[in-house]
Amino acid sequence: MSSDGNRNDHGHPGDQEHSDPRGNSCCDASKDVASTAPAPSGGRSFQVSGLDCAEEVAILNRVVGPKVGGTEHLAFDVINGRMTILDSAERIPDDEVTQLVATTGMSAKPWDADNAAEDQAAHLARQKRFTSLSGGFWAAGFLFHIVETGMGGALGLFAGHGEVPMPMVEAGIFAVAILFGVWLVAPKAWSSARRLSPDMNLLMVVAVAGAIGLGEFFEAATVAFFFSLSLYLESWSVGRARNAVSALLDLAPPTARVLYDDGSESDVPAAAVAVNARFIVRGGDRIPLDGEVVDGAGAVDQAPITGESALVPKEPGDEVYAGTINGEGTLTVRATKAASDTVLAKIIRMVGDAHARRAPVEQWVAKFARIYTPIVMALAIAIALVPPLLLGGAWDYWFYNALVLLVIACPCALVISTPVSIVAALTASARAGVLIKGGAYVEAPGRTTALAMDKTGTITMGEPEVAAVHPLVGVSARDLMALAASLEARSSHPLARAILSRAEADGVSVSAAEDTRTVPGRGLEGRADGRAIWLGSDRFAEEKGFGNAIPADLRDRIEGAGSTLVAVGDETGVTGVLELRDRIRPDAKGIVARLHAQGVKTIVMLTGDNERTARAVAAEVGIDEVRAELLPEDKVTAIEELVESHDMVAMIGDGVNDAPAMARAHYAIAMGAVGSDAAIETADIALMTDDIGKVPWLIGHSRRAMTMIHQNIGISLATKALFVGLTAFGMASMWGAIAADVGVSLLVVANALRLLNGHQVEAGPSGGEPVGEQMAKGALAHGH
Repeated sequence: MSSDGNRNDHGHPGDQEHSDPRGNSCCDASKDVASTAPAPSGGRSFQVSGLDCAEEVAILNRVVGPKVGGTEHLAFDVINGRMTILDSAERIPDDEVTQLVATTGMSAKPWDADNAAEDQAAHLARQKRFTSLSGGFWAAGFLFHIVETGMGGALGLFAGHGEVPMPMVEAGIFAVAILFGVWLVAPKAWSSARRLSPDMNLLMVVAVAGAIGLGEFFEAATVAFFFSLSLYLESWSVGRARNAVSALLDLAPPTARVLYDDGSESDVPAAAVAVNARFIVRGGDRIPLDGEVVDGAGAVDQAPITGESALVPKEPGDEVYAGTINGEGTLTVRATKAASDTVLAKIIRMVGDAHARRAPVEQWVAKFARIYTPIVMALAIAIALVPPLLLGGAWDYWFYNALVLLVIACPCALVISTPVSIVAALTASARAGVLIKGGAYVEAPGRTTALAMDKTGTITMGEPEVAAVHPLVGVSARDLMALAASLEARSSHPLARAILSRAEADGVSVSAAEDTRTVPGRGLEGRADGRAIWLGSDRFAEEKGFGNAIPADLRDRIEGAGSTLVAVGDETGVTGVLELRDRIRPDAKGIVARLHAQGVKTIVMLTGDNERTARAVAAEVGIDEVRAELLPEDKVTAIEELVESHDMVAMIGDGVNDAPAMARAHYAIAMGAVGSDAAIETADIALMTDDIGKVPWLIGHSRRAMTMIHQNIGISLATKALFVGLTAFGMASMWGAIAADVGVSLLVVANALRLLNGHQVEAGPSGGEPVGEQMAKGALAHGH
């Protein structure tokens, strides 16, 4: 989608490029979306075993950050267990980095993408093994107790503490369960204690040690086992989200059937296929590489990439994308990109890196946990000491309550729920054809109050057609079309294609004009049959001194209908006028209504088109404001005014011509990223097709994700607040604390992973029909 002003003035928008001044982020520190860490695309990366949540990120920031010049020089990808020291950091050797990480109880080695998944799987298997052993010995100790004392005695294990001495054999079995339960936690806890920086690992180890000190081996083993289980669930849930991203890799087949010049064929690894090589795609096969169809015809299912549910016809000259499915017919395709540069490969990389840009709510949770944990430790010490010292309470009773507090106060459920939710939301959106470039932009769409958009290709179809031909001064319609087509014969501009298509349909023979040149923002000039000829906007005609030659009633009628006027003439004057119309999208009015229903207060059309044309289109679809006849710098001013008066402003553009305006918005959405590599690289969110209908889906998806995150935070905090209160009055038990902690951890993980389903039923404050549900279902059906 190109800038409207340039297109409708027929100055060919490619002549006025603007680079995106902000890279991948549309937000500065003053804006509502928090500034975020850069994605780990530059610098040295390390595979960190044990990096599973924000707690470990905080630890690494405290330990490694000072050595590299500050935490702003570190980036983390929790989903892939990756820590990156950015190029801006102070230089320290890799060996020193691995030694620093080792002091935290984790381990690090230089990043190796080929072995990363294997290392993550090994870490998860190690956690599973130790957790299983801890649980096995816990169950063995419990069964031993039942054999020795009967069921009545077994129930006694859950009642009170310290009343009945435990046999040595039974205590030994539970001790082994404790050993396996804390084996992977103890190094992190020791590191935390040495730094005088308490974290949840230290909380749990202190609770286990305290229970052993009271002779409560069964309770100590239970705490150790269930804490180990919760950490395993945390790693499993992160792995579940990672696998959902990795499933994208399975979309493109590993081999391509290459067609050689001599007519022979052979299967070749997709990564080894050279650009411009030809390959065969049979009906029902997945397409291995991006390319251009050179022979054959078929219908391709593009849902895995774009979320489109309908098959898209393909014939010679059309583009196809890796990971899509050839539904029928056999296609011969010329590879246009290497396997590492396909649209699918870029999506996979960006979804994988996106978690480095953490959402504001995720940052809040991490900060809260850092403050919360020391407070809990201090409160536990107070509960253990104050009642016995000041009120004459029993030492063992209040010491036990302090241990209960440590167990229930563990922030594990709180810190794992948000990152898992964010990654699940990112992955579900990618499946639905909406590429969100980071956690910060999961939250932003749900708060959108103003939306600015281009006209052409957004509200309209973006494919103009010649609606009418109006010859003047005795020139025939065929002669007028021949003159216009001769100027456009060498152009691929949308207006040129429309004029050439009409000439072909009318049977007009076309001879290319000589010495053609583009007048940026105005039109075209050239020579034919020895005379100077031109084509362009009515402003172009006025500049040539022929403005009065266009009848005023004709001009008013064309502009009043929302069409575009293209004047055609020679050195003597205007020979005729072409009326070009860009059809309004059939669903545009309904989409605008849904956006209003979702609480988007102001929808603004920013266009370079003339005022009357723009207002005619806006009135038909229900757009609130129109700002027409804008140059790119005028769009920037318009966005700045919106930002001053609205809490969250989104700009929809193509990521190139509209980049200056997109940079001023709180976040930017690129339309049609499949057709524009630049769109994928520049905007914060990319819609993989020119389908504005995905914007309401995006807003609803954002709100659903934030609702689940807030639910998880609320459940975690409310449960812990309840048990802290009960513990302070001596009314809580270790069993209740364990059940609540593990239960909440399971609940928030399960709630977060629901986002992977991608279903969206939110329609906004005033209700209404479900938004984008069929689209999401279609993407999911083809995305596995």
